[in-house]
Amino acid sequence: MIYHHLIAVTLAFFLDLLLGDPPNWPHPVKWIGKMISRLDQAFNRGAYKKRNGLLMVLIILTVVVFITGLTVYFAYRIHPIAGILWESVIIATTIAQKGLKQAGIDVYQPLNERDLPQARLRLSYIVGRDTADLDESEIVRGTVETVSENTSDGVTAPLFWAAIGGAPLAMMYRAINTCDSMVGYKNDKYGQFGWASAKLDDIVNWIPSRLTGVLMLLSSKSTYHGFLGRWKILINDAKKHPSPNSGWCEAGVAAILGVQLGGLNMYKGIASDRARMGVPLVPLEAVHIQKTITIMHRTSFLFLLMLWLGGLTLVFTNSWL
Repeated sequence: MIYHHLIAVTLAFFLDLLLGDPPNWPHPVKWIGKMISRLDQAFNRGAYKKRNGLLMVLIILTVVVFITGLTVYFAYRIHPIAGILWESVIIATTIAQKGLKQAGIDVYQPLNERDLPQARLRLSYIVGRDTADLDESEIVRGTVETVSENTSDGVTAPLFWAAIGGAPLAMMYRAINTCDSMVGYKNDKYGQFGWASAKLDDIVNWIPSRLTGVLMLLSSKSTYHGFLGRWKILINDAKKHPSPNSGWCEAGVAAILGVQLGGLNMYKGIASDRARMGVPLVPLEAVHIQKTITIMHRTSFLFLLMLWLGGLTLVFTNSWL
């Protein structure tokens, strides 16, 4: 069965790379989002918000995993090839490599044309921070941080879970990640209700984010730091991020590019000073967006190769037991 998962993961990887998420196609994440919104309205009230938030996540995961598993089961009953193809289509919806690249390019192009208002607008589509007054370096920082962080969330983490458990676990990951993105906030409305979503997201991203950070260093050379220097930055700076996982990708990219990420962000007029990651050997410029996209592609491909190596090693080991 592991061969089926690996083949499906590989097909999904290239399917997403070629097609991405066509806007008019039905997408499971949209359906998951609607379920979350309805359960949020129904459950996010009363004195037991933390319990209700956990119940919401469990309902979402039960529905998503059951429906995905059932459709995959019947596809394999028809024929193994049908099962693999169906799994690859589902897994592709959990990956966002092409979309992530396009999001970065959408900001890079107006920056390259010196159209800062348009670049700020495009950036506002992909970040939660205020963008109206950002200069070029801050626009670049926001884009680089988003692309680097989502290399794990949007590409390698769903691949990791798909390799372990096929489409059902890939959709499980995407459902948890979507719950976290919608309700996993530390504020008055979601501090209790979104607690379970945020914790589960931390758990399912723990291994993929660290693997991704290390593979970033292995996949891309740096003009500014040798491997040991990049490794030191990764280990020392990743833990500075408020998220237990996001810092691994941001610190990895900062070490490779010789830039510094983190700094003062504004959220609806409220300042948030994020820890600095990396050594500012060069100022942030528009070209760093392109370089970050290249790092994302190289890391994602190396991650896919690592999954194959791990899977084949597991099969070989089991054959000798």
